[in-house]
Amino acid sequence: SPGHAARLVWRFVEGLDLSTFYARIKAREGGAGRSPIDPKILVALWLYATIDGVGSAREVDRLCVSHDAYRWICGGVSVNYHTLSDFRVRYQAALDELLTQSIATLRHKGVVTLARVAQDGTRVRASAGVGSFRREGTLRECLKEAQKLVERTKRQSDGGLTRTEAAQTRAAADYLARVEEALAELPAVAAAKARTASKRKDQTPKEARVSTTDPTARVMKMSDGGYRPAYNVQFATDHDSDVIVGVAVTNAASDQQELIPMLTQIETRVGDSPETLLVDGGFVAHEAIDAVTRRGVRLLAPVPRRPGSADPVPIRRKDSIAVALWRARMQTDEAKRQYRVRGALAERIHADVRTHRSLRQLLVRGLHNVHSWVLWAALAHNAMRTMGIVPHLMM
Repeated sequence: SPGHAARLVWRFVEGLDLSTFYARIKAREGGAGRSPIDPKILVALWLYATIDGVGSAREVDRLCVSHDAYRWICGGVSVNYHTLSDFRVRYQAALDELLTQSIATLRHKGVVTLARVAQDGTRVRASAGVGSFRREGTLRECLKEAQKLVERTKRQSDGGLTRTEAAQTRAAADYLARVEEALAELPAVAAAKARTASKRKDQTPKEARVSTTDPTARVMKMSDGGYRPAYNVQFATDHDSDVIVGVAVTNAASDQQELIPMLTQIETRVGDSPETLLVDGGFVAHEAIDAVTRRGVRLLAPVPRRPGSADPVPIRRKDSIAVALWRARMQTDEAKRQYRVRGALAERIHADVRTHRSLRQLLVRGLHNVHSWVLWAALAHNAMRTMGIVPHLMM
């Protein structure tokens, strides 16, 4: 039907500026161009798949053969999961620009107002196990073994490789690269553990460990209270339009340092600052409150309680003017009323992308690739707001 979600997604993609995608495959003087799949098809496939809750490139490949909507998007063009998988993570900067385009369009129409923006973070399970984390000594041993494995596969290749041997050679090289990356990540992990120990004052830093499966993943406390490898995914959402206006992915478990970078990102994307920014207590830091206030943004965030009491910490003599105003503001009925909408907006966005947009557990590794995957989820969310797609249209 004309209103089917696949047709709506195609019309949405036709309205996007995909010049960055086409620039990678354009024929140039002195070199022949390739004959790749039209990026419009791949963008539409991944947008439709993300809206449909499909995150596996192999599953999208299968659906392009067995499902009418996916076949319609392909229009007779053959795709394979290698192409789909590579395309999903290769164009992070271009995806970021598409997200900005979707926000700018809705801002121009007056849908995105920035009157109130809620920011929240959630931990998304990484594609790595706790058992893959190794200390430096073990990593050094893994490095020697990986180097020997690569050398052995190189000697085997002298007389030509079978398909199986070629796969083993790629796997050996990939393992060596991951071990080397894990060793490179160790100093940053050790520094973070040292900072944590210095704040507690009564603990010595634990020995740093890094995953050989996904070196940029970090063990974090999850919503169920358990500890598993994860990434910290941040979304900022406009309250009036339900549109995502900011996306960030970090491997830091704390949210305290994420407020100002997100505010800067929103200003860069939209060209303006939110009037009011709503965040939970995990984002509260006095330096951030000062910086937000200097930018003319009204911050709504809970004031910490006195130890052993239900009363908030009162204004202190050492507080800056911005912090004192924040403490006083959060005691007013108006601020409390406005803050109550934060959970219904920010936490619902996270619940939606985790449950319905393939972010329950990541199937890619590395901070860059994870960021690309999250951008697809944000772009799909905004596309649904633009097109008015509702769940029954996906049937």
